[in-house]
This record gives sequence, C-alpha cells and structure tokens, in this order.
Amino acid sequence: MESKTENLQFKVVLAGLIAVVMIFGMSTGSVRAHEADPHPHAEDSKAEDEYKHPKHGTLGDIGNKLANPLSELWQISMSFNLPTFYDGDVNKGDDEVAGALAFQPVLSFPIFGSGKDEWRLFTRPVIPIVFSQPIPRGENDFYNKGGIGDIQLPFLLNLPEKIAGNFILGAGPVFLFPTATSRELGSNQFAMGPAVVLGYHGKKHTFGIFPNYFWKIAKAGQKSNQANISELTLLYFWNYMLPNAWQVGTNPLITFNNEASSGNKWNVPIGGYVGKTTKIGKFPVNIKVGLEYSVVSEDDFGKRAMFRIQITPVIPGLVQKPIFGK
Repeated sequence: MESKTENLQFKVVLAGLIAVVMIFGMSTGSVRAHEADPHPHAEDSKAEDEYKHPKHGTLGDIGNKLANPLSELWQISMSFNLPTFYDGDVNKGDDEVAGALAFQPVLSFPIFGSGKDEWRLFTRPVIPIVFSQPIPRGENDFYNKGGIGDIQLPFLLNLPEKIAGNFILGAGPVFLFPTATSRELGSNQFAMGPAVVLGYHGKKHTFGIFPNYFWKIAKAGQKSNQANISELTLLYFWNYMLPNAWQVGTNPLITFNNEASSGNKWNVPIGGYVGKTTKIGKFPVNIKVGLEYSVVSEDDFGKRAMFRIQITPVIPGLVQKPIFGK
C-alpha cells in the first residue's frame, strides 16, 4: 500500500508540473501572437492588461465575475478531468486511470427589473463526456468504458443585488436525465431535487457552497438490483484575485451516495488551482489548472486524485432585456 501511495503521489506531482507549464504557455500565447501581428485591429492592439470590456470591465474584473456561480456572464466551461486516479480494496495493482470532460454552458436570463433590482434565472447544464472510465467486475479485474454520462440540469433564481448585497443567494430545482450511452456510465433513472447556492462575492474574495440533491422520480432501464438514486453533490469554492488577472482558489466537488454500503458513501476531495483570465482573439478566456486529492474516498473503489484543466470562454449574452419587462 505504501508503494502504491508513493506512486500516486509521484503521478500527481508530475501532473502538477505539466499544469504549470501549460498555464503559462496558454496565458502568454495570445499576447505573443498579438505582438507578432504587424497590423493588429484597433481592439486587438491593446495590451492584455489594458483590455476593458464595455460592460464587464477589465480581464481581472471578468475573472472575478466568473468566480461567482450566479454571474450574469454567458460562458462555456470545459473541465478536462484527466488523468483521474482510482483505487480501492478491489484493486491490487497500480491505480486505475480515467479521463473525462465536463462540458458546462452557463446561461443567465434577466427575468424582471434592472440594475440592482434585477431578478435572473440561471441554468448550468453539466454534460459529462467520458473518455475512459475503469469499471470493476471482480477483484483486480477491470474493463474501461467511454461515452456520455447522465446530464444534470439545474435552474436557479437569484435574489437581486438590492436584497442580497454582496451575498450570493440562489435556489431552484435540479434534474438528472438518463442520457448515458451505456448502462455503466449512468443511473438509468430520472431524478430531481433542490439546488442552492450560498456564498459571498467581493472584490478580492469569493466563497460559498453549491449543494444539489437527487431523488429518483422514474425508471429508465433500471435493473431490479440497481439502487434508487439518493445522492448529494456539494461544490465548495473559494477564489482570491491576484494582480494582472491571476487568481488562486479551490473548487472541489464532494459526493455522497446514501444507498451505498458503509465505507463507500463519501468522496471528499481537497485541492487548489491557479488561474488567469486572458484574451484569445476577441473573447476573454479564463484558464485554471489544479490538483485534487480525496481525503475521504470509497473503500471498495473510488476516485483518489485528479488533475484538472478548466477552460472558460466568455461569450456574448443572447438575452439582454428582461423577459417580463422592467
């Protein structure tokens, strides 16, 4: 067990070193390309630290807004979770390696009012694209699956700034759809439950929690020996803004499965990221790289560590006027 732990730690450290190289390369690549352009457009000719969006401000302001789960910015978050290391009592060899992409458009719709009195509806669908997932079928016996997992679709209504101030307050329903392309990658059930965002958003610090709970509401190919969904996901986040649009923070996702056996209910990761908001072409893009390690994980088989690259372009909002007027 000690040698396996040392092997995992080496892989995580190696992934971290690769992450540092990648984020510096990605964050400076657009600036170098811009400097090499002998005839830049007027907007692109501005240095990165001078860029200012007419509505959302500087790149640092945009990075700070993106740290808020209830930001009005339209964005497309792509979280590359690879490599991810799995281990447990059923695995006697090296850690099993997985890879996936969480594709998450974040869309904000003004409902009523304007300015500090504006009510907004947010939706943050999560579409899991699995490149490779180890599936145990016996002791030290695994096979790998890839495809699309179950899609989550939350709807969150926020309290306007006049009421909430700097606090982040939003709630609504969340739905789980059995869209998995194979039985092993999904729950084979429809599920729904409550979603809540509670936190604080300031000029430097943003922190809070984002819990979702799912209960089964209908079958969709569920086998008789497959337990009904009763699961919690809890995102906890903290972000601190640094000069020149850099940031550090943490945003792991805790999971709890109430139907799992004792010792296999919880996965509690800790970790951190470093990020930067830059400009690629005409669009602001936030890039984060981070590492996570699960201090509590499933005894039988579960996630132990993960390396993540998160790329989030900001896109123009398609709905600008309140749906029900001011």
